[in-house]
Amino acid sequence: MTALLDRLDVPALQQRLDTDGVATTPPLLTPAQCAEVTAMFDDDARFRSTVVMARHSFGEGSYRYFADPLPPLVQQLREKLYPPLARIANRWAERLGERTFPDGLDALLAECAELGQHRPTPLVLRYGPGGYNCLHQDVYGDLTFPLQFLVMLSRPDEDFTGGESVFVEQRPRQQSRPVVVRPRQGEAVVFPVRHRPARGARGFHRVQVRHGVSAVHSGSRHVLGIIFHNAR
Repeated sequence: MTALLDRLDVPALQQRLDTDGVATTPPLLTPAQCAEVTAMFDDDARFRSTVVMARHSFGEGSYRYFADPLPPLVQQLREKLYPPLARIANRWAERLGERTFPDGLDALLAECAELGQHRPTPLVLRYGPGGYNCLHQDVYGDLTFPLQFLVMLSRPDEDFTGGESVFVEQRPRQQSRPVVVRPRQGEAVVFPVRHRPARGARGFHRVQVRHGVSAVHSGSRHVLGIIFHNAR
């Protein structure tokens, strides 16, 4: 995985995020690593909590938050991708006049702890036939790092059909803009947690972003989600 991450084209990723608000990477996990993380879903000892979406009107499916310590593979992804995404986040912060973020993940998590945000947020999601996820934002406390990513663990059109990743930008005084992404197995999708800067006639302004998943038609869809800030 380190070799795959080392080949990540960060300038291209930054340009796509600036232009489209959503960016897909080349595969970050091998098929064997995807299968390894998928198999973790049924190991209760690895998780601190489980959410059945229908009970909360979130959608249809379930997701599980990893407990500390995170599995090494998940921890490595979180640590390795944080620095380049922090640089992008800080460019966005300067454009919007917002706070900036530390260069390393440990420093971010230390700030989270000071605000009472101690619980890890990386998670695995499972959708079966008819499964979907309503549009939402992953805000877990006062400190919110502005970017997150998901890694597709399953094989689209082989392990499942349907189940596209959906992003909706709520643009000021304009109709909302949808973006639909279909990452392949092992690929990551990077996207805003709450908002991103967009250039207008008077400079940059905030564009709110929510994300979800369209209905799975058949099979089983597994996704690894990496959120950098911890939860209260």
